[in-house]
Amino acid sequence: MFVSYLKKISVMLSVNDPKWGRGSGNDNNGHQPNHATSNGPPDLDELWTNFNRKLNSLLGGKGSGPSGGPASAGSSGAAKGVWFIAAIIIFLWLVSGFFVVQEGQTGVVLTFGKYSHDTPSGFNWRAPYPIQSNEIVNISQVRTVEVGYLSNVKNKQPKEALMLTDDENIIDIQFAVQYKLKSASNWIFSNREQERTVKQVAETAIREVVGRSKMDFVLYEGREKVALDVAQLMQQILDRYNSGVQVTNVTMQGVQPPEQVQVAFDDAVKAGQDRERQKNEGQAYANDVIPKARGAAARLKEESQAYQARIVADAEGNAARFKQVLTEYQKAPAVTRDRMYLETMQQIFSSTTKMMIDTKNSNNMIYLPLDKLMGQVPDSLAAAPKSISISAVPELTNANESLKSRENYSRDREGR
Repeated sequence: MFVSYLKKISVMLSVNDPKWGRGSGNDNNGHQPNHATSNGPPDLDELWTNFNRKLNSLLGGKGSGPSGGPASAGSSGAAKGVWFIAAIIIFLWLVSGFFVVQEGQTGVVLTFGKYSHDTPSGFNWRAPYPIQSNEIVNISQVRTVEVGYLSNVKNKQPKEALMLTDDENIIDIQFAVQYKLKSASNWIFSNREQERTVKQVAETAIREVVGRSKMDFVLYEGREKVALDVAQLMQQILDRYNSGVQVTNVTMQGVQPPEQVQVAFDDAVKAGQDRERQKNEGQAYANDVIPKARGAAARLKEESQAYQARIVADAEGNAARFKQVLTEYQKAPAVTRDRMYLETMQQIFSSTTKMMIDTKNSNNMIYLPLDKLMGQVPDSLAAAPKSISISAVPELTNANESLKSRENYSRDREGR
């Protein structure tokens, strides 16, 4: 109704009318104009009166009539309307303080721009603006900062990637840092440019770790160690800054020499690999030869010790036997000498193919054990006859006679 009434007023008013807004209530003849028959615009007082009447009727008040009835009733209705509108405005203002925090997020409430407190996830309320305001921070999101490249490892950033090692070599490193927020208030208030701060801390940490490491260690076996050291050092620096950041992972994307010296570095690496291969081959050959040489030396040593022990034992045995013979010789020199002679001759004749036989008191023909003698003669004599004449071997006869004479002599000496 109020909108339709304003539309009627806008139609009735005409800015091109020269008499618009004039407050004359009578015409030239002293009569009050009739708006029902006149085409001119209405008076402003009348418009205001009609507006108040419509507003009072809309708000439940009693408006004055066209002739300007009681003004107290109109004023009371207007006051009630103003309070009602003010109540609606206050209600809407208070309702504007409600806000929702999603799961995994944290709300930060500010009182006149100063940190007040944090709110958990769910439906929360704060004092409406401009008393308090709030900011929503996602603390469960895994954020990533890249150092040495942008979006792709091939898109390198030399100013960030090139760094000096402890042995004065330059290497090219690209790595990424993943982190979460552990304090939303510190993340908002302790740093002005949060992501840039994390990136600068990452550059500082990697340059310190690489600066105290050798190039080969960073390029090959020490990548995981470098990543762990960088994460620990970053966490220490960020905690010192009260940044509210928790470093979760540091990933080495690429570690290599600069592109300008890549070919020369590959040649050096190949030469180093050839050197290691030759060293391994030499070590394998040494591992094969040295144990054999040590074994041969030990065997020769054991053999020499055994030979020494045998010679010493033989010598000691010979000396002991000589002492025993000497004792017996001192008791009976002749008998001992004859016995020694006989033993010696027995040893000599046992290793020869000749036999001495006494033929004076026996038959000239005797049987000899040729089957045993054949084992001591060459193969060319294997076909010789199995019997032999004593007369054909005069040396044996003489030897036998000599042996008997010595035995008789020995018996005589023993009988004496």
